[in-house]
Amino acid sequence: MTYRPTVRGRRLARELRKLREEQGLTLQEVADRLDWSRATVSRLETSQTRPKPGDIADILDLYGVPSPDRDALITLARQAGQRGWWTAYQDVFAGSYVALEDEASHIRTWDPQLVHGLLQTEDYSRAVITAGRLLPSEEEIERRIAARKIRQALLDRADAPRFQVIFDEAVLHRPIGGEKVMRAQLSALATVAEIRPSVTIQVLPYTAAAHAGLDGRFTILSYPDPAGPDIAYVEGTMGDVYLESAEEIAKHRDRFERIMKRALSPEESAHLIAEAARSSL
Repeated sequence: MTYRPTVRGRRLARELRKLREEQGLTLQEVADRLDWSRATVSRLETSQTRPKPGDIADILDLYGVPSPDRDALITLARQAGQRGWWTAYQDVFAGSYVALEDEASHIRTWDPQLVHGLLQTEDYSRAVITAGRLLPSEEEIERRIAARKIRQALLDRADAPRFQVIFDEAVLHRPIGGEKVMRAQLSALATVAEIRPSVTIQVLPYTAAAHAGLDGRFTILSYPDPAGPDIAYVEGTMGDVYLESAEEIAKHRDRFERIMKRALSPEESAHLIAEAARSSL
């Protein structure tokens, strides 16, 4: 099974790299002292392999890390190895995004084409998945819908993340699945903020003309732990990109802020969504 690092796994990897650099050791020097391969050390520092608590203990002993820091990092290794609900859907979810989303405390996303997956109705999801994935069987389609419904439970948690989403106005007028499906989807969007106070929906109107979101969709994931920096996620047909450098994160935060300033307020957006739902009758 392919290892997909969680936020804890990424944090552990950063801490291991930081500790090694503080000791002034190279990857090869660490490998030689532990009788490992250089690749093994490198994979642990880049979250490419599932960390084993015993291996982490050996590295920390080499670096002379005392308790309680040593105990905390070994605990982090154990937590990084825990299986999340998404592991039952390895055939559905590519990459690490769902694992990272599941632990976020704040999600900001700009989507110019579709209602976000966390807010899609079942029929809308079915239309999107059927059209976009070119799946050969009904069974595969239904499996993806089931996975998406489980993913949406994130917003029902007592500790649900703050979720800010901005749609392009075109999303409201593209009849995905036909008029009936789209009307139900718009009606669901119109009331979601009332049902889930942690959710904020804004619409970027056509009148915004040229804007900072023209390069396409992206998401910024933030975490409650200061040691877990933000991650910017950019999804594409040729593969997904995860950006973690301070420069790239700042750039995407600025883009999101610029789009948000051009968007309608949440109240104005709710009115426009309700109006679009009525016009589809």
